[in-house]
Amino acid sequence: MCALVIGVYVSMARLSGLELQRPNAADEYYNLLAEGFQAGHLSLNKEVPPEFTSLANPYDPAAHLRFQRPPYRMADLSYYNGKFYLYWGATPVMILYWPYVTLTGHYLNDRQAVTIFCALGFLVSVGLLRGLWRRYFAEVDVVVVAACALALGLATGLPMLLWRSSVHEVAVSCTYLLTMLALAALWRALHEPERRWPWVVAASVAYGLAVGARPTVLFGALILLAPVAQAWRERRQVWPALLAAMGPILLIGLGLMLYNDLRFGSPWEFGTHYQLNEEQMAGRQFFSLAYFWFNFRVYFLEPARWSIHFPFVHDANVPPFPAGYVLVRNPFGILTNIPVVWLALAAPLAWRGRSVETGALRWFATAAALLFGACALTLEFYESANARYQVDFVPALMWLAVLGILGVERTLADRPQVRRNASRCGWGLLLGFSVAFNLLATVDRYVESHWNLALELAQAGRLPEAIAQYEQALRIEPHNAEAHSLLAFTLAEAGKLPEANQQFEEAVRLKPDFAEAHNNLAAALAQTGRLQEAIAHYQQALRLQPDDAEVHYDLAGVLERTGKTPEAISQFEQALRIKPDDAKIQVNLAWLLATHAPSEGGDPVRAVTLAERACELTTNSTYAYLDTLAAAHAATGRFDDAIVIARKALDHARAANRPQAAQDISLRLLLYRTGHAYRQSIAALPAQNQ
Repeated sequence: MCALVIGVYVSMARLSGLELQRPNAADEYYNLLAEGFQAGHLSLNKEVPPEFTSLANPYDPAAHLRFQRPPYRMADLSYYNGKFYLYWGATPVMILYWPYVTLTGHYLNDRQAVTIFCALGFLVSVGLLRGLWRRYFAEVDVVVVAACALALGLATGLPMLLWRSSVHEVAVSCTYLLTMLALAALWRALHEPERRWPWVVAASVAYGLAVGARPTVLFGALILLAPVAQAWRERRQVWPALLAAMGPILLIGLGLMLYNDLRFGSPWEFGTHYQLNEEQMAGRQFFSLAYFWFNFRVYFLEPARWSIHFPFVHDANVPPFPAGYVLVRNPFGILTNIPVVWLALAAPLAWRGRSVETGALRWFATAAALLFGACALTLEFYESANARYQVDFVPALMWLAVLGILGVERTLADRPQVRRNASRCGWGLLLGFSVAFNLLATVDRYVESHWNLALELAQAGRLPEAIAQYEQALRIEPHNAEAHSLLAFTLAEAGKLPEANQQFEEAVRLKPDFAEAHNNLAAALAQTGRLQEAIAHYQQALRLQPDDAEVHYDLAGVLERTGKTPEAISQFEQALRIKPDDAKIQVNLAWLLATHAPSEGGDPVRAVTLAERACELTTNSTYAYLDTLAAAHAATGRFDDAIVIARKALDHARAANRPQAAQDISLRLLLYRTGHAYRQSIAALPAQNQ
């Protein structure tokens, strides 16, 4: 069973494909931090680009967004006093990355590190399970114990860490290993009174290092008090137990506070306020009571969406965010999607009715319950939810479920075989569903992983590789309309319009209510001159999303190309109603109103108003907008104003090195000088106004 589970881990990690994004393991954040430690400083061994330091506000997401992508790759780093830091703790570097590179001279990549942490944590769990079985449940069949091992390995959310295996997952998987080590050490402390304190010290060290990897598990340190409470109940001295439990973790905590102070000038600052994130970090309320019910629904109650197509499982529908809430990623409720955890309610059967002393077993169950409750409760108040965060508390809950399974088996050991078989069918179905859900949900994540990789490759201009990643996603999930649409968009970028049209059409066929696919297909059809078909798909997109200003705008352009000026004006008006301060919409509407007769929907007076506003929004520096304003003034008979503004437009066009635009403006300027307004002679908007 161990070989099977670890084989699954290795296979899933190898399929992640993130090496295409980061082909050099030395560039992984934790390796850069290890290099920094080797060089005698606490920052990453990564140069800060000069163009980044010149930003007026480097923490503004709009300003630093391009630096998150290749070739800079600065996403989620903390920037402070001209250096880069990790807001995650240093534990993974101290226990794996730094020792590995020191001993071997080679670098681990994050995929390997996550696999190692998950595999070791699982092996610790199996060793603990073996001790539990031999001491308290010798009458339980080995097949049942193997099933419990399967639950601990493949029904706890661990497979979902491996699909991505990046820096975030390193911190989570490292914490998982260390909390399992802490539980195992507590088990030995509770069952070996003569060597209790060394084991308590070991548990305290392990849990302190877990906090050093992910500070959000801090309150789970309550589990270290289980041996203290046991000593108190047994009327033993409490102070040695308390010192053994709290001493090491307090020393590690003081070290972590010093680490923070040396980096950010405050023992309480982990770097989150200086993080280069897609969201603005300053002023955010990271924890709030207002988030509790929302997070409880997401983490425990929301069922996944199921479909008839492989991999069948998809992210749950997310309820509306509370005020101040930031992000939900890959959510699912564990009570509805990993139903084997309900067997935690049967955990008391593990010790009920026993003639032998089971106090240590009860204290272990209490520790697991405290670990689950403390870690889950912390995340209930956090500003975002993520499936990987669930690994902080689901393994502890699964331990209670394992106790429930073993308790049920012990209780029914002397009952008729029929009852035992019925019971095994019941919990076996719950376990089978839970494992299947974890694996299928992981496959669904792989599709997302290929999407994300393809997007990054496309942004880097590596379109053939991006196309290959989308095709890989479709091999896993061929009925995914979003994947077909993204592939089509990339094919269009690569100039393969016929192939793009085929993919857009397939996306629409698979998901007829997919408004974005209709819009993208319409744009591709318009590019190939199939204007009537394009209009039909734009209209369908608007039936699905009537308040999409961009679709109204694009439809207006195609309608004008077919000579339907009044309909085009109507669509521009709809777009302007939705986005009243959009200069692009204003100027294109103004152009039609200025260059068409009233019988065709023209309105030169309103055209002047719109064009003036568009020029104000662009600081009177865009030649196309000035050209439109000049045409509008000419249409109202104000030719002197039209001439002055047209000259400005001509100067800007020449400065922008746009000879064709300059020539067109010059021709219109000649009309104004002879007292004639410009009238659009062909059914198309001029290129400079697009």
